[in-house]
Amino acid sequence: MRGIPSLITDIRKKVFTEVARMAYAGKGYDKVDELPYIIVPGDRPLHRESVFLERAIASERVRLAMGLNLRPIQTRHLMTEGMDQAAIAEQYYEPPLINIIPYACHACPTNQYRVTESCQNCLAASCQKVCPKDAISFVNGKSHIDPEKCIKCGKCAKACPYHSIIHLERPCQVACGMDAIVQDEYGRAVINQDKCVACGQCLVSCPFGAIADKGQIYQVIQSILQGDKVIAIVAPAFIGQFGKHSTPGKFIAAMKKLGFARIVEVAVGADICTIEEAKDFLEKVPAQQNYMATSCCPAWHSMIYKLFPGEAQNISMTLTPMVFTARLMKKKYPGCKVVFVGPCAAKKLEAIRADIRSDVDFVLTFEELQGMFEAKEIDFETIEPMYDLNEGSAAGRGFAVSGGVAGAVANLVKENNPDAQVQTARAEGLRDCRKLMTLAKAGKYNGYLLEGMACPGGCVAGAGTLLPVELAAAVVGRYQKEADMESPMESAYLEQSENLD
Repeated sequence: MRGIPSLITDIRKKVFTEVARMAYAGKGYDKVDELPYIIVPGDRPLHRESVFLERAIASERVRLAMGLNLRPIQTRHLMTEGMDQAAIAEQYYEPPLINIIPYACHACPTNQYRVTESCQNCLAASCQKVCPKDAISFVNGKSHIDPEKCIKCGKCAKACPYHSIIHLERPCQVACGMDAIVQDEYGRAVINQDKCVACGQCLVSCPFGAIADKGQIYQVIQSILQGDKVIAIVAPAFIGQFGKHSTPGKFIAAMKKLGFARIVEVAVGADICTIEEAKDFLEKVPAQQNYMATSCCPAWHSMIYKLFPGEAQNISMTLTPMVFTARLMKKKYPGCKVVFVGPCAAKKLEAIRADIRSDVDFVLTFEELQGMFEAKEIDFETIEPMYDLNEGSAAGRGFAVSGGVAGAVANLVKENNPDAQVQTARAEGLRDCRKLMTLAKAGKYNGYLLEGMACPGGCVAGAGTLLPVELAAAVVGRYQKEADMESPMESAYLEQSENLD
């Protein structure tokens, strides 16, 4: 589904655009009740059984985009309930960040084998012969699986020569590497927030668009309009996300039109992170700990704390590139507001940590930023470019793809200590990250640097991205080659980075 335009992506873009347009109008949120009618116009539904249901879902999407909680469906609540507290620049996220709108959920089947119309009623009856529980019979000339007897072994599906038996799974549940998605009494998906790490993979996997994360579009624009010096720190995965014409120079010009005072690439913070993690690794492995896990991905970090608490001491204490860059800006421009713009829903979770809140004021995904561009009618094809971003190294920009963090740290260790050897191992997707940590806990990776990325492919596959993962990774690769610096040690920010942690 990623990178494929659909009705879901259209609706999400409309929601973000209309919230941004309302915010830029500078007249408060009095017109918020009209937004569902703009997002879902006319008197005929586009994809559900009722236009009223579509507007109800749009209403909840608007509330979530403004950082508000879902309204309970059992009692009457105004759409504007709680909005006076939320619609201010100083408002932070309130968990939960990832939410399922109950009446948007399709209650998809979970782990079932079904016989399709392709069944040929063949004489071999292979599906029936291989079933260990005699769960398959023939009814009206077709194979029939008794769900009470079926143990979901899948042998029937493998044996069928016509591939007429399919395995149905709930997409959001399959995508969740934390097994955090369960179901209510009606079969609708529910998130176990005690397990959720806000990676957002369920969000991008739901074919019905029932899952959404909270946003801060309105709050960011309020901060800009009230005259704050708002600085956007932009993750390296931004390159190419807004179309083939969105060169770095045009991106800077577009961001200025939105009202941002300065735009800085988070590759700057990634360079500092590389240097600090290289030092950390050389000092602590194996002298103080058996291995070291990188600190950059907040969902990977949270997963370790939730599932492997005894191994949490092995996570590098180095700050993430987002926090390093934010602290640099706060140090250089006292009183400024910092917005992290990136591909990641989990960064919103990181930003509300007590030790981070004063550094990162807002988090926007690329998808949310696109809504702001739409609201201001910015055309990347015609906008005149400004200066390029040339402050981060190629290694720092490489943090956007899987393997980039561990590779940058290992290369820097070798650069500074030619005789040193750094063994690395990495995992993409939380299920594989769990396997990696299970092996690490068992002592299989002693002496290693471990990199975990919650999203398969790395940050370029985050829940807030717009491009297909393969294309995004290729574009980042080209962007790395265009960097003026190869090594993090060439960064102009090294002196300024002292005493940031």
